[in-house]
Amino acid sequence: MLQRYLTVKPEGGQTEIEINRSRFISYVRRVETQEEAIAFIQEIKKKHWDATHNCSAYIVGEHDQHQKMDDDGEPSGTAGKPILEVIKKKGLKDTAIVVTRYFGGIKLGAGGLIRAYGKSASAGVHAAGVVERILTREHHFSFDYTFLGKVENELNARGFQIVGIQYLDKVIVTVGEEEGEEEPLKQLITNLTNGQAEWKPGDLVYIEIDQETEPEEDDE
Repeated sequence: MLQRYLTVKPEGGQTEIEINRSRFISYVRRVETQEEAIAFIQEIKKKHWDATHNCSAYIVGEHDQHQKMDDDGEPSGTAGKPILEVIKKKGLKDTAIVVTRYFGGIKLGAGGLIRAYGKSASAGVHAAGVVERILTREHHFSFDYTFLGKVENELNARGFQIVGIQYLDKVIVTVGEEEGEEEPLKQLITNLTNGQAEWKPGDLVYIEIDQETEPEEDDE
């Protein structure tokens, strides 16, 4: 499992732009397998069966081992490749993009097509949003309710990720922290609770942190 990587938000995104009367509709989705990527592409092709082209690209796998691009009838290298380059440029994993084109009557030329498909793919990523997935160990701390406010405030102030809070006989605060980096966290909560907190390690899980994305115009 990767310690951390960038991908799009799970709900994905969609956007549309018009260039010289041609409509370019970009669909972006997170996919975890090649099968998911292929199914997503087929879904969009079925939805836009009447489109002039449904061009696509995806990168899947821990080491980007599965990569594919499809020009879907556009001149070779003018559609699938610029879409794939957007995924690579933004450092995304497990991401599939389909750009649907409805021809508007004006030919764009090879250079124009490359720019148009790249701009549309980038706009789709911007609409979907990007997250950094960080592999963390859940740490469960139980202590008296009287310490909760102070613990919450300090954790938030120091940038720790509070995964959840359970209200039982004692309050149980679950915090995510990267594997091997938990000692400062444990020491902090021990100090804040006057040594009364009980600690129990939990599962390895990914947390997702929103990332800023550049406007699509910057990628033109």
